[in-house]
Amino acid sequence: MDLFHGVLPFVQVAEAGGFRAAAARLGITAAAVSKSVAKLEAELGVALLERSSRHVALTPEGAAFLERCRAAIAQLQAGREQIAGAQREPHGTLRVTLPPVLGRSILPLVARLSARYPRLSIRLLVTNRLLRLAEEEIDVALRMGPLDDSSRIARALRTPRWITVAAPAYLASRGTPTSPADLARHECIKMVLHGKAVEWSFRAGKDAIDVVTPSRILLDQGDLLIDAVLHAIGIAQVLDFMAMPLIEAGVLVEVLAPFATEGPPLHALTPARRASVPRVRVFLDALGDVLGRGGHGARRSPTTRPAAG
Repeated sequence: MDLFHGVLPFVQVAEAGGFRAAAARLGITAAAVSKSVAKLEAELGVALLERSSRHVALTPEGAAFLERCRAAIAQLQAGREQIAGAQREPHGTLRVTLPPVLGRSILPLVARLSARYPRLSIRLLVTNRLLRLAEEEIDVALRMGPLDDSSRIARALRTPRWITVAAPAYLASRGTPTSPADLARHECIKMVLHGKAVEWSFRAGKDAIDVVTPSRILLDQGDLLIDAVLHAIGIAQVLDFMAMPLIEAGVLVEVLAPFATEGPPLHALTPARRASVPRVRVFLDALGDVLGRGGHGARRSPTTRPAAG
């Protein structure tokens, strides 16, 4: 005997008051509803409904069985909603790859998501290597610069500015540069990406130009670069999100602000099949709060040269 055969048609007939109304609710014919209920009665060995040409009524046994059926259906619906809700809640391990320059900025987001979603684990792969998302089972890749793969979903986060920063103590001892040419007399700490020192960029009129500055210290870790500036070792050019909290706190100072220019665009990439996974969706939505939004929504990434990070 099929435990659930005929139960839903029977409940619909009892609640709708007839076979035709029940059939309309279920999207089947009245004859199919009648046949299903009759088979249920035969299996139970008792009449559940009293039928006449004008109406349908419950027998005493039918009324008792209806209450049991309603309770069972309510429990089943509650179970389905519980399971569906659990699937909608972010869970599992979120694997994110990002360049070192973004590490310090992402940590507040990791802390917030970890506290909010106890079933979510986050693994950060901090590297300048361009990892293959499919082979490394990456959920999200944060990339700086133009994109090179049209098979992934890319969300434009923002286009940051290159800003030049120093500690107040350094400026007090070495003076404050007022033009890029003044940097020749300063200690310049440079960022290294993919094995090469990043030359500093400044705005000259409507154009951006690279300026070769003297440098004795090269660092490929964004947090170390900021720490070096905080220790008054020299001046550095960084992406604005790396230093803005420290500038607002007064521990760093932006210099040469009139010459600041745009940096590389920042995107979040994810394989198309993972874009709607809850753990990926909440991470992407929260990125805007941490790094700022340079664009809304998602788009297919264009085919251009590789991105940085």
